Amino acid sequence: MGSATTQATAAATAALAAVPAVDIDTARELFAAAHAVGDSPQLSGALADSSAADSARSNVVAAVFGPIFQPATVTLLQTIVASRWSSASDLVDGIEELAIRAASLAEPDADVEGDLFRLSRLVAENPELELALGSRLGDESAKGALIESLLAGRASTAATLIAASLVQQQRERRVRQLLNSAMDLVADQRGRTVATVVAARPLSQAQSERLIALLSQRYGTTVSLNTVIDPTVVGGLRVQIADDVIDASVAARLADLRQRLAG
Repeated sequence: MGSATTQATAAATAALAAVPAVDIDTARELFAAAHAVGDSPQLSGALADSSAADSARSNVVAAVFGPIFQPATVTLLQTIVASRWSSASDLVDGIEELAIRAASLAEPDADVEGDLFRLSRLVAENPELELALGSRLGDESAKGALIESLLAGRASTAATLIAASLVQQQRERRVRQLLNSAMDLVADQRGRTVATVVAARPLSQAQSERLIALLSQRYGTTVSLNTVIDPTVVGGLRVQIADDVIDASVAARLADLRQRLAG
């Protein structure tokens, strides 16, 4: 990510935080905008053209989205295009990120991270489902409808919107990558960091609470846990936070011992 995009993303996030009330329609419209801009090289080029005047890019947003979106969404989009982005694709990613953050804000009490994690695990455990969602030949709207049917009554509106929107706008990205990135963004929006814990058996509530406390202290931030049950770890735990992996499983210790014995 270029420095221009980093600064533009920060400005967009700050603009979202300043919106008095963010509802699910704001998120839905931002996803629609990301889709529209991503599907149109002409539109994305015009909105990402830093040589054009800010007012010109703002007018394009007003002309394209003003008649169909609520004013708050149009204002957010105008703020986004007023910044300089490193590329047109970064602009599309920035709009999509803001949509995910808006969905998180729209349902603050929903377990959006957990819903996305469970869907990611479902996809990982079902190769046919992953193929159906990730196929370049599949109909985009059909992929969205499949997500909505899978999550109906099982997940929050925000998580369903995020997942259904992302599978229709993959742009060469893998489904699980999209879901995991969205999960991290939701956690970041809520001031948390997600830790994925792999264990041989489910953790008790007391174990989970102790682990959360230890990780929160170590990383200096509130940590939420997503647990994967994998009997092959034998015992102990493997914890991953972003690119940091803490492997205290028996399987890891045995593998290390075998390596040492092999010389």
